[in-house]
Amino acid sequence: MIAIGEASRLSGVSIETIRYYEREGIITKAQRTASGRRLYSNTEISELRFIKRCRDLGFSVHDAVALRNLAKVPSDACEAVEQLGRKHLAHVQTKIVELQKLEGALSELVENCSAGTRDCPMLDALMTSTSTEGH
Repeated sequence: MIAIGEASRLSGVSIETIRYYEREGIITKAQRTASGRRLYSNTEISELRFIKRCRDLGFSVHDAVALRNLAKVPSDACEAVEQLGRKHLAHVQTKIVELQKLEGALSELVENCSAGTRDCPMLDALMTSTSTEGH
């Protein structure tokens, strides 16, 4: 059995995140020593690694848990995993389009800075767009 610090090092998941995952039922509660120290098995370390890999790919915690649960019965999982993967891929592709639009808008604002003399065109544009959106 492995203490939480070593579990963190082996899994790449911070101690606070491990505690959070345990509190929220994302991972099973660790066994405890008589003094209350958490102890993790290799199976639990593998679970943490799996969830971390999913999170590194941008999956939500909810989807990471669903994928972990599907991995426990891989013979029935392929279609559901594909659906989750396609949903996440579509989300990433939408985000890329949004980021490209953001990049264009920021590039334009930064380019306008070189045109400014006394007043800052970028700040003026930000003030104008904020007030016209009703915020």
